[in-house]
Amino acid sequence: MLRLILSITLPLYIIDQITKFWTIRRFPPPWSEGIHDFPVINNVFHLTRIHNQGVAFGMGNGTAWAPIVFLFVPLVALSMIRWFWIKGAFQHILSKIAVALLLCGIFGNLTDRLIQGFLLAERAGEPFWSRLSAGYVVDFLLVKLPFYDRIVPSSGGWWPAFNVADSCICIAAVLLFIGSWRDEKTTHKSTPA
Repeated sequence: MLRLILSITLPLYIIDQITKFWTIRRFPPPWSEGIHDFPVINNVFHLTRIHNQGVAFGMGNGTAWAPIVFLFVPLVALSMIRWFWIKGAFQHILSKIAVALLLCGIFGNLTDRLIQGFLLAERAGEPFWSRLSAGYVVDFLLVKLPFYDRIVPSSGGWWPAFNVADSCICIAAVLLFIGSWRDEKTTHKSTPA
């Protein structure tokens, strides 16, 4: 497992953090003036700067409870991964890769929640808990999907902004699904009728 962490989790975590800090240096905060959007492929793929204090798709964003609650959710997730690992739930190679990706995603977004509030200039001098509760995840990738505006009309077709850590979590979920499906299929084949 250590080899997977060093070869998958660590490099992706570093890329996640570098891209987030690049975004913070490149784009002004969402509430300030300036250019907040850079089209890489116009009207298809843009870079931006979004502060997400909530969870997936910005749910809980802007609420007083979200920064604290979603600070503890990753800790619970890490505990669950450890428990499942001890129980031997991750035997298939796809499952092991998924765990490595999950660790990247969890640590990448947890790092944001722990430090970004302290880096906000407008929070300088505020008490520790106030700055910690101002923590947020840096989302910066925007992709326009065909027909998504028909599903969510207010989106204009733009999928909610995300980052490298979010991508790792989504890929991990797919790999866990495929891995468990393959394990189940193998179990059914080996079970006598």
